[in-house]
Amino acid sequence: MPEIELHLVVNRQSLTVKVESGCTLLELLRDRLGLTGTKEGCGAGDCGACVVVMDGLAVNACLVLAAQAEGTVVITIEGLAQDDTLHPLQQQFADQWAMQCGFCTPGMLMSCYALLLTNPNPTAGQIREAISGNLCRCGSYQAIVKAVHAAVEINEVHR
Repeated sequence: MPEIELHLVVNRQSLTVKVESGCTLLELLRDRLGLTGTKEGCGAGDCGACVVVMDGLAVNACLVLAAQAEGTVVITIEGLAQDDTLHPLQQQFADQWAMQCGFCTPGMLMSCYALLLTNPNPTAGQIREAISGNLCRCGSYQAIVKAVHAAVEINEVHR
């Protein structure tokens, strides 16, 4: 497969990378960039484990070709924390016990983060809608809604 050169920003870092034309954004992030917080669950866009934020929107990285990320800004779970300090949303997921096994947590966090970028004070229904593409086998949905509301109360979710 021919290689293509991409220019994008990942977690506040400008990058130029060469990838095969059929490479997915998930493969680029995990295999080439070592950002393993983004998980592959189903590989078909059904589980939400691979959700990242691309140009402010939650996307399933398993369904996006790396070439489609040309010129975009991508934030992964690793990009939420800054200077070894958890993002308030991450901190509230921990404080509210909004995870159990943790496999879905990066995708859930990124879906919630994308929601908060456009809606700084979502209702419980809007949070549920935002995470409707994310599957949690442990059933932590109620705690996730609680964690998002707690993060909103802190009023620092947009850093």
